[in-house]
Amino acid sequence: MCSTAVNNGGIMDESTIDGSLAPETQPVPAAPPVPGMPEHKAAPAPAPRKRRGSLMWLVVLIAGILLVLAVLVAAYVLMDTDTRGVTVIRIEGTLATGAVSDGDIAGSEAIGSQLREAADDPLVEAIVLRVNSPGGTPSSAQEIIRDLDYAKSRKPVVVSMGDIATSAAYYISAHADRIYANPDTFTAGVGVIWEFSDVSSWMENEGYNLSVYKSGSKKDMGSTARSLTEDEQAYARKVVEDSFETFISDVTTQRAINRADIEDGRVIRGAEAVRMNIVDELGNLNDAIDGAKRLAASRR
Repeated sequence: MCSTAVNNGGIMDESTIDGSLAPETQPVPAAPPVPGMPEHKAAPAPAPRKRRGSLMWLVVLIAGILLVLAVLVAAYVLMDTDTRGVTVIRIEGTLATGAVSDGDIAGSEAIGSQLREAADDPLVEAIVLRVNSPGGTPSSAQEIIRDLDYAKSRKPVVVSMGDIATSAAYYISAHADRIYANPDTFTAGVGVIWEFSDVSSWMENEGYNLSVYKSGSKKDMGSTARSLTEDEQAYARKVVEDSFETFISDVTTQRAINRADIEDGRVIRGAEAVRMNIVDELGNLNDAIDGAKRLAASRR
């Protein structure tokens, strides 16, 4: 039987009851291996996991992205007015309905899509239409005007005219908030035309015969194999006059223009067009962009 006591030096001593020191504890020897039994080896310590480190790097990455975004947003909000975004959309070539817009044909669907995209983009504050077109079909202009009016209800739309912006191209331009043109830009040309060709005399001289079976008297109206009848001429004239009335009434509603100044359908130089209020100001594309920025700033 052992007891524990503290000596004068504060050291714990173990002794038996009879006063003799307790023998030191000896390590227990390992059991000898048993012949024929496989020796068990201790399993290796698991490798340290890297999951915590990966999560830390992910947090750092996300924080960095958020910081960059915050800086970009702050820079946009605080940037000077003259550096805010203006989108330039080009109308080049003959106007027609459709999605093709390749410089020769200006498709209403392609241009309309660009207008609506810019109108809905929060980073775009104004739109400049760069117009260089002799015109085209009234329907194509009317389709683009609907999209232009949609855009104009959200932000300023300014027109910059190049060499020419006549007929249907001016029809579109008249709906903008402001129009810029060069002194020698050809513009206006407000009017509608429908042309018919007649090669029946040549066909007769060449002995060329054509048989036509039609369901109505005007079904082949416009055929080059014959001239128009008086009834067809009257009908064509009415179509042109109705279309023209829609055109010129819309233009004179959008802008304070004397109808008598433009109803003859002639093209007008930019310098003269300013005096007639057909355009607002002489200037190039850069002038139009600056003007669009000022309009955007005035609406904030």
